[in-house]
Amino acid sequence: MPYKPTPVKITDLTLRDGHQSLLATRVRTQDLLELAPGMDELGFWSMEVWGGATFDVMTRFLNEDPWERLRLLKRAAPKTPLQMLLRGQNLVGYRNYADDVVKEFVRHAADSGIDVFRIFDALNDERNLRTAMEAAIDCGKHVQAVVCYSLTEPKLGGPVYTIDYFVDKALTLQDMGADSICVKDMAGLMSPDDAYDVIFSLKEALDVPVALHSHATSGMAPISFFKAVEAGVDIIDTCLAPFAMRTSHTAVETMIAALHDTPRDTGLDLDRILQLDEALEAIAPKYRDFLAQTGFSVIDTAVLRHQIPGGMFTNMLAQLKEANALSRLSEVYAELPQTRKDLGYPPLVTPTSQIVGTQAVSNVLFGRYKVVSEQVKAYVYGLYGRPPAPIDPAVKAVILKGYERGEEPITVRPADVLEPELDTARRELGDLAADIGDVLTYVLYPTSGMRFLRWKHGLEAPPPETRGKTAEDIRVEDELMAQVRASRMASRDKGPAEAATAEEAPAAPVAQAEPEVMAGTPLLSPMPGTIIRYLLEVGDVVQAGDGVCILEAMKMENVLPAPVDGRVVAIKCEPGDRVQMNQTLAVIG
Repeated sequence: MPYKPTPVKITDLTLRDGHQSLLATRVRTQDLLELAPGMDELGFWSMEVWGGATFDVMTRFLNEDPWERLRLLKRAAPKTPLQMLLRGQNLVGYRNYADDVVKEFVRHAADSGIDVFRIFDALNDERNLRTAMEAAIDCGKHVQAVVCYSLTEPKLGGPVYTIDYFVDKALTLQDMGADSICVKDMAGLMSPDDAYDVIFSLKEALDVPVALHSHATSGMAPISFFKAVEAGVDIIDTCLAPFAMRTSHTAVETMIAALHDTPRDTGLDLDRILQLDEALEAIAPKYRDFLAQTGFSVIDTAVLRHQIPGGMFTNMLAQLKEANALSRLSEVYAELPQTRKDLGYPPLVTPTSQIVGTQAVSNVLFGRYKVVSEQVKAYVYGLYGRPPAPIDPAVKAVILKGYERGEEPITVRPADVLEPELDTARRELGDLAADIGDVLTYVLYPTSGMRFLRWKHGLEAPPPETRGKTAEDIRVEDELMAQVRASRMASRDKGPAEAATAEEAPAAPVAQAEPEVMAGTPLLSPMPGTIIRYLLEVGDVVQAGDGVCILEAMKMENVLPAPVDGRVVAIKCEPGDRVQMNQTLAVIG
């Protein structure tokens, strides 16, 4: 036996990955602050409260400052180490950032309250972890380096993901200074027997503690956790029950009960946790609109085929809904494995989950690789790192044709080709930046970040949809729904003529933007989004397939191609404009 039985430690994910997986990361700071003091008393090894998608969603949709959330949570929960999920050189964005940005981000996060940095790279390219790990070590913080778990076959094995692969990656990260290693199973793919074998092998090979993170999507996570506990895992990730299961994580209550009165008893007080569950149940209804309602089942064993992690799943549903294409979800499921194979079998974790997922959606909606985002081009060029397997040469040629950086991918560490970014950002922001947090927000998200800073500093009014629902809003909604149900029940007791008059008039259909009628061929927006910039000017000659503008949609910057040969006769929008599906963006004559 490679370990001495000790109590299993718990990292709680309720305040970050729990609501990211179930509710598109929409839970607001004030509600998290209601829970944090009670959770701080429970004895968790750590609480994950920050990182991942929180930064993007807060500035884009909630009109909340992520840095302020972190400082407030640190004051509300001073005893328990606060943890963040950091995407290595990607930080909390969707591309690799220069080393000066990474170092400053880690320092500012440490100063603002982060004690444990869980750092991963979506390609398991350890070169992309180096700068962030060194910065966190310099700050005296705990570095938990991650190996992302993925498969090419139904079970462990195949051309890439073997036990030797995971052990070798973990040993490399330990040699780089990791204080602990986390195996991150983003989509709940890890079967119980594979969990035992992987954890047992890691415990034999490593000198540092091992943590296991596994989503409940397939329904296997609690069983896999139990086998991992038998194999000696030191830390497991769970959520409070109201934010557990589905595409989220195993409920902590389940593991407390399962391990009670065993050599690996967690020691946590189940009764105190049940009291917090009640508090969370009172908060949760405000966010019910974001809970996926695609079926009754709380598990999705199909994930073992499509491998879509929880956060990616909820975002993809939202993307298809925006494009009025939710009925094509099954086509996207079928396309995803092929797109992933084309791109070198990357683990599906942010940002590669967004890159692969968005490209798969585009392939279904517009044709294979007809619309390619800037992020996909950067990925194929090598700016995200080294994929686990080679990219399909034909796909590579199509994607990199005419790419501004070159048509031959780089092989060096991606950040080695990036120029420092902070000084430029400071100049561009000028007096708008109140502190380094504002500068970092802008560097991470130049378009949505700038818009948020203008909201924050009173230069623009935030739109009403950033307000969110209150408990009173939910009460009113419930009362209205009760009235509607009562009215329908009453109409059933009336005759056909009476019932017809009692029924409400059908709601008017929601209007979509109609293609504008004018001379020439319009370039229509294929989905709602934001114009980043135009690549051409009025009068420029284009060929069919040339990029005309960049539309930010589905968290990706999508290059929209000219539909025909010709000349640009009109540009219909400005950078920063929000556009609707089928809106005319430019006209080719």
